[in-house]
Amino acid sequence: MRVYHGSTVAISEPLVRIGRKNLDFGQGFYITDLKEQAVSWASRPLNANKPKVLNVYELDLDAVIAHQFRYLHFAAYDAEWLDFVVSNRKGGQQWADYDLIEGGIANDRVFNTIELYSTGLINMEMALQRLKYEQPNNQLCILNQEIVDHHLQFIESVIISELQ
Repeated sequence: MRVYHGSTVAISEPLVRIGRKNLDFGQGFYITDLKEQAVSWASRPLNANKPKVLNVYELDLDAVIAHQFRYLHFAAYDAEWLDFVVSNRKGGQQWADYDLIEGGIANDRVFNTIELYSTGLINMEMALQRLKYEQPNNQLCILNQEIVDHHLQFIESVIISELQ
């Protein structure tokens, strides 16, 4: 599967444990199969006045599954996904039980619902009611360096302005 990582630098040899902590699926290397999503990641306000780079890879997901890596897939914004993301954002370590996690992104549209739920301002039922109309974007978080080393092939890095 073709996957992308938006950044401010070319990343030909990703490392899984140098990313930020307390993210949706833990501290790992985040990729997406949605090119536009990766471009959006690179173009965040945090990256203003920096180069915007689209890193392109090929992920052999079939091999990852065949090698029995611990793979968790969230197909929807549901109660399991919501509790998992909230726990991880609060410093939980549920992600540490897995090698690869795939599912929806807590983007700007979803973030407010997560914040309201995690602070107790709305309950699970209300949060799920709000999330049911959202179409999940997709992200994959690689948490095991062996997956990067053996099943993620770097293709190229492209300056995003060259794509437009």
